Amino acid sequence: MKHNHCWKVMVLLLACLPIAACRESSEAAPDEETGPATVEHLDGATEPTRVTLTEQAVQRLDIQTAQVEDKEVGGTQRRAIPYAAVLYDTEGDTWVYTNPEPRVFVRHHILLDRIQGDWAFLLDGPASGLMVVTVGAEELYGSEIEFEEE
Repeated sequence: MKHNHCWKVMVLLLACLPIAACRESSEAAPDEETGPATVEHLDGATEPTRVTLTEQAVQRLDIQTAQVEDKEVGGTQRRAIPYAAVLYDTEGDTWVYTNPEPRVFVRHHILLDRIQGDWAFLLDGPASGLMVVTVGAEELYGSEIEFEEE
């Protein structure tokens, strides 16, 4: 009987070792205190919103960007972004995330003139030369919504 309890203790100890190892690594992780994203409303308004991600979060989400360009449409210059950068909210409004500095993403309202192929031409939006998110915008928007609900 005594021998049977030793095996139970050994199994229990072996089962607890991986849990203890996980706990130590999560305490050492720099993201644990702040989380993978920090969301702030600029100027106390509901829009625009700035999302700052950790380096790990940027890599996990595979955030990709492209530059706002000037393109000629019907004889006039228009600002253009890849259509993949356009984000529609639940009200049908159109948005884009700019990437003004590493790991920082700012949501901006945009007005579309037209969509032509893979390009969205803007009536209003970010200036030419700024970087916009083409992959990962939905996840950035989701992080905003998650923080607003808390």
